[in-house]
Amino acid sequence: MKPLEHFDPEDEQQWESRGRRIADHNLWISIPCLLCGFAVWMYWSIITVQMQKLGFVFDADPGRNKELFYSLTAIAGLSGATLRIPNSFLIALSGGRNVVAATTALLILPALGTGLALRDPDTSYAVFALLAALSGLGGGAFASSMSNISFFYPKRMQGLALGLNAGLGNLGVSIMQVLLPFVMSFALFGALGGNGRALGSSSTWIQNCGLVWVPILGSLSIAAWLAMDNLPQHRTSSTAKSLARMGGLLLLGFAGAGAGLYLLVGRSWNMWVVLPLTVLLTLALMRFLTPGTVRQSLVRQFAIFRNKHNWVMTWLYVMTFGSFIGYSAAFPKLIQDVFGNLPDGSANPNAPNPFAYAWLGPLVGSMVRPLGGWLSDKFGGARVTHYDTALMIAAALGAAWCIHSAGHAERPEQWFTPFLVLFLVLFVTAGIGNGSTFRMIPVIFSKELAGPVLGWTSAVAAYGAFIIPTVFGAQIKAKTPEYALYAFAVYYVTCLVVNWWFYARKGAEVPC
Repeated sequence: MKPLEHFDPEDEQQWESRGRRIADHNLWISIPCLLCGFAVWMYWSIITVQMQKLGFVFDADPGRNKELFYSLTAIAGLSGATLRIPNSFLIALSGGRNVVAATTALLILPALGTGLALRDPDTSYAVFALLAALSGLGGGAFASSMSNISFFYPKRMQGLALGLNAGLGNLGVSIMQVLLPFVMSFALFGALGGNGRALGSSSTWIQNCGLVWVPILGSLSIAAWLAMDNLPQHRTSSTAKSLARMGGLLLLGFAGAGAGLYLLVGRSWNMWVVLPLTVLLTLALMRFLTPGTVRQSLVRQFAIFRNKHNWVMTWLYVMTFGSFIGYSAAFPKLIQDVFGNLPDGSANPNAPNPFAYAWLGPLVGSMVRPLGGWLSDKFGGARVTHYDTALMIAAALGAAWCIHSAGHAERPEQWFTPFLVLFLVLFVTAGIGNGSTFRMIPVIFSKELAGPVLGWTSAVAAYGAFIIPTVFGAQIKAKTPEYALYAFAVYYVTCLVVNWWFYARKGAEVPC
């Protein structure tokens, strides 16, 4: 493909003649790549439910064994969030086409590895933990994908463009949660896929949860390589150097994530200590262990850390995207654990099937994200975020009450419908807030800083995929899962105040 020599989306003449076409075809290839990235990152939410049904045992204590299943989802969450840190800066160093094609191809490693590991019921927990960490490549790709798309569209259209990329990309969680129960039900790859395992009166091919993504990812990585563009301001001297820079930064991200996982899993450190240490270590590795030319570019982009609004928007975006991705990761297991047992600990014969409902939350949250961007283009991101946050607080408190009531009811399933409705409201408000907060960033920051800020805020927010399953897992073990939602509601209140003070009130510092 002939490289672009000049591209400026704010140039009206170029935008109308060819800019829009270039931007749109990059967007429509970016979306399915990001969708599959989310699917592989979050497929542990479905895999762990089926593993528990099949009797995978990693600890003799049943409560601890349940917690370990949440931990696999949390490990993927921590890895994906940490990898977003280097991904936040990759586009300027390596070019959009190079980064999207390569990160999509790299996802084949965890997908294939997970499929092979699930064929053997004696696979150790350490192997699954490693594969969960590798699947974080899909979560990390979000930061580079959003940063890349932000350079293709003029400011007046970024709310919708970023909303489409993120919203339809996030849809990968819901599509995955519908697709995997189906592909597990038959020998999708014949003899190559391995044998099924007995589950009740039928058989299941749980390994298909990983294997099904391999041909899809291969095709998408080729499409991205052949049809996407590196923008002139991001193009480096050679493709080999671009990929080497990308690979080096991703390895540093894995080093940071590995250190964090060691402290959490190997040394049992408190997660509120480990998470900031993981972020700081990853940034330090990038700052001091990269080659000189790469370091110079990183230092220029690190200017975002001296801007207080970077930290304010990070706090707000954790509320929206962190909630969306964290609830997506925990929702299937939460349904299973809250409604699957009676108060005496015995199995509930009328328990709802998590696979039948879990996909609804990520679906509605993903679908309304472009709406959040569009509403913000029309009415202002801060105003949309303000009212959206108020609804999140109410929904979190209501869902917590339903969980508490179900835990003490002789028929827990009678509380499932209000629980489901309120959780869907949480997903809807998180989705709208995703769009509105992301729309605020290009308004607050200059073009040069908006891309890195978009990537950085998404990186920190992605730790919600670790925090929320971990908190729910601990509270499930303590038999007080509603406490998790009470704590999240308190945090949402702080976000309401912060957004109002800096952006939404009359006379705010930066009205947006």
